[in-house]
Amino acid sequence: MRRYEAVLLDIDGTLVDSNDAHAEAWVETFDKHGVEVAFPRVRRMIGMGGDRVIEEILGLARDSRASKKMQDQCAELFMKHWIRRVKPLNGTRDFVLRLQHAGYEVVLASAAHADALQALLTIGRVEDLLGEHARPPKPGASKPDPATIEAALTRVDADRSRVVMVGDTPYDVQAGRAARVDVIGFTTGGYSVEALAGAVAVYDGPADVLTRWDDSVLA
Repeated sequence: MRRYEAVLLDIDGTLVDSNDAHAEAWVETFDKHGVEVAFPRVRRMIGMGGDRVIEEILGLARDSRASKKMQDQCAELFMKHWIRRVKPLNGTRDFVLRLQHAGYEVVLASAAHADALQALLTIGRVEDLLGEHARPPKPGASKPDPATIEAALTRVDADRSRVVMVGDTPYDVQAGRAARVDVIGFTTGGYSVEALAGAVAVYDGPADVLTRWDDSVLA
């Protein structure tokens, strides 16, 4: 019997190469507030929620109005200045098609800002494959909190023991552990195999899984 019945997909760093662009948008956002933050510092936080990035750097409460305003500003700057740098990862569309043809339920598990979600799926050339049902409601908390995964689970007809998430950051792995859902790690987000410790398997990205499909945990 196949190990899993449903696959939850992160977007940033998993389907599209966008993590550097998000980090640049955060650097620009903080700069507009008179706070100089080095790119490498922000880059190491990409994958956790924007509210957590702000809390760690500025100490603002995650549920504060000021934090929400900064998150919206960052999303706006990302769409205005940085999304043009985002490219699809090699094999993204074929990977999603392979999952669907293999009979998996495929649902997104991402808290991508509403303004960016459609654009990122279009860049990844999968917007027609992942329709409304595959896009869960906005979670109540950001990664590494498991809320994103819990929201995605409401869209699949499978026990969580038969669900696997595909993500690219340690925060995805932490969220999966908290939700009791296995995680497949992709190094395409810029994190090492060691940083993705706890994943049931780690691959170099969508194309790597396709190349190694018969020996993968998804076969």
